[in-house]
Amino acid sequence: MSNDKRRRIEGIAFLIAFGLTIPLANWMIGNAGTVCVPNGPCLIPVLPNPFGASLMAPSGVLMIGVALVLRDLVQRRLGVAYSAGAVVVGAVLSAAVAPPALAIASGVAFLISELADLAVYTPLARRRLIAAVVASSCVGLVVDSVVFLWLAFGSLEFLSGQVVGKGWMVLASIPFVHMLRRRDERLGLAPV
Repeated sequence: MSNDKRRRIEGIAFLIAFGLTIPLANWMIGNAGTVCVPNGPCLIPVLPNPFGASLMAPSGVLMIGVALVLRDLVQRRLGVAYSAGAVVVGAVLSAAVAPPALAIASGVAFLISELADLAVYTPLARRRLIAAVVASSCVGLVVDSVVFLWLAFGSLEFLSGQVVGKGWMVLASIPFVHMLRRRDERLGLAPV
């Protein structure tokens, strides 16, 4: 298989996965968690917690941590326009499974964090993929968390849990990103 075809197929797979994480995260916030706040989010404990205190976060935090990494992989394989388009499609799909206010908050948060991600990921990606993914995900998860929590719930009460939960998911993805980078080098598969 040619490198261009491989890049395109993988990019489409990452794009689909990324686009689906957004509505899944929004569905989880309203339907899946260990504690559901009346007229609020369903929460999960964020474990393990390096800070000792018990932290709670809206349950969608797990999907968003994965989405932050997938967004970078979409950009690596297909380019920036595709990752921004996936945010819009994900927000539209979210409207089918979550209240409109939640879908809008999620879409706006992702678009703003996409801009922050671009500022960090793009200059680093060609030289150090893992550093680019970690750095951009850290910036993106903070921006996404602040914007989303404020727009969706009018509060930053779960900010620590959001940051820690997304951070764990980003760390869990590093072995996959490392394997992908090694394989890309072996095949001579350069990013878009």
